[in-house]
Amino acid sequence: MATINTKADIYTGRRKRSVARVIMNDGSGKITVNDRTFEDYFPRDTHRLIIMQPLRLTNMDKKYDISVNVDGGGLSGQAGAVRHGISRALQEIDPKLRAPLKKAGMLTRDAREVERKKYGQSGARKRYQFSKR
Repeated sequence: MATINTKADIYTGRRKRSVARVIMNDGSGKITVNDRTFEDYFPRDTHRLIIMQPLRLTNMDKKYDISVNVDGGGLSGQAGAVRHGISRALQEIDPKLRAPLKKAGMLTRDAREVERKKYGQSGARKRYQFSKR
């Protein structure tokens, strides 16, 4: 199992419009997001659960200190981006972890984005009410 302790080992995770840069170092399981504590940045339990999924799946939740710089989008997209970045980092640390992470769908980038609004319509698909007369 390789250890990560250089700043060059930055792993990128993406979801919606969010981009997360994840740095993992040997440690005790402390997570910091944008120089704030994990619990402070993500107040919702669901977001924290999403982020911890790859760590709990691979039993690595107390082995590494994780520093994350996340930008863009909202909190749900940012949580998904952090999860994606952590999953990619874990796969690089130990190639044996690829199979369970891949099976759980954590290495796949969720490509769903918001569809743009079109001109002459009230939204992406919704149209103004048609009037015959």
